[in-house]
Amino acid sequence: GSKIAAFLPKNSASLPFPFLLSSSSSTRILVSFPPRSAFFGSILVEGLGRRVKETPLRSTTVTAAVKRRKEVPFDSVIERDKKLKLVLKIRNILVKQPDRIMSLRELGRFRRDLGLTRKRRFIGLLRRFPAVFEIVEEGVYSLRFRLTPEAERIYLEELRSREEMEQLLVVKLRKLLMMSLDRRILLEKIAHLRHDLGLPAEFRDTICQRYPQYFRVVPTDRGPALELTHWDPELAVSAAEIAEEENRIREAEERNLIIDRAPRFRRVNLPRGLNLSKGEMRRLSQFKEMPYISPYSDFSGLRPGTSVKEKHACGVVHEILSFTLEKRTLVDHLTHFREEFRFSQQLRGMLIRHPDMFYVSLKGDRDSVFLREAYRGSQLIEKDRMLLLKEKLRALVMVPRFPGGGAQKSDETEKADGTSGGRSGVKVSRVLPVLMVHQITGFLN
Repeated sequence: GSKIAAFLPKNSASLPFPFLLSSSSSTRILVSFPPRSAFFGSILVEGLGRRVKETPLRSTTVTAAVKRRKEVPFDSVIERDKKLKLVLKIRNILVKQPDRIMSLRELGRFRRDLGLTRKRRFIGLLRRFPAVFEIVEEGVYSLRFRLTPEAERIYLEELRSREEMEQLLVVKLRKLLMMSLDRRILLEKIAHLRHDLGLPAEFRDTICQRYPQYFRVVPTDRGPALELTHWDPELAVSAAEIAEEENRIREAEERNLIIDRAPRFRRVNLPRGLNLSKGEMRRLSQFKEMPYISPYSDFSGLRPGTSVKEKHACGVVHEILSFTLEKRTLVDHLTHFREEFRFSQQLRGMLIRHPDMFYVSLKGDRDSVFLREAYRGSQLIEKDRMLLLKEKLRALVMVPRFPGGGAQKSDETEKADGTSGGRSGVKVSRVLPVLMVHQITGFLN
């Protein structure tokens, strides 16, 4: 978030799309880097069109296969959020109701959306999260539920935070479009990344319409698409480039030296315990030695299946993950963008081939990909306000139904009809233990 925040919208002139790299011949059109600047954006389009005689890039066909290694810290992140993911699904349904209150019978219509296949009563499910949902009894056969005051406060804080960070969300969308082949992406595909990027549910009717200087919604034969209306060269700099520049400046200050060289990304940093074969290490080192290709460069001339195209694709995935709140997303979400970014059909295999940058977890219903450098163990290194609010909600989710224990086993086998089934099943705990309430309130404050 802090790296993207450096590029909040400015009034800059519209410039043509930069063409930074082509591997079609031995003569390449390159960016001519002037003396180093603390800010890359202002120099990305200088020197365009200068033809430089140079040894052609080695563009070998990628055939290597790397065995995936299981890493518990990343897998534990997926396991940890299973309950939270279900609670968020229920909450998203609930907040669309008038006054944010809903009957249990009506919730039964969303069983498939919630991914619930086992037969169980919803009253038993909601009772598992007493600090998030409270059940209101209205007669013998009528039960309704709503958010607890603590969960309600977190939800309202999330709405305020999303409004305050709207400019940052605009930058994310602009940069996503700038990386795409035609500067246009179907809204349906962007919606797959909505939660990961922090976009509001109605982003098409809000963000996309409020900024005609940046976006326009255009009809296509496959549905409406979001199109970029203004190219800003100051945004055409990746998180990897920013991090490398920051490291260079820090190293220069430490050594009291001025370093003047083109950006390279050669160090292969592997986590402790991840042992690769000599062949795998050699391939990773050779890949690192290749010149960095900006994800904002023109890639229409790069041949699919080559190491040069894979270098570009890794840069695009790295940049997309840097946009996300938790620096991770589902592999399936990335595959939706195969056409826009010319990703390989074996995208998952490509991610596994680069364990120094990405980790692919097989936990959960679908595979997830993590940006390795953003994590220390199972914890994110940098957390924005939205992430801190999510952690507060997670703390409420983990509050047990009964003090000193979890939900009773009978909750796992209750049959579903969305109602109480009579007075015998209506007994609802309305108040948390006093000590527990004080602990939660203290945490939220």
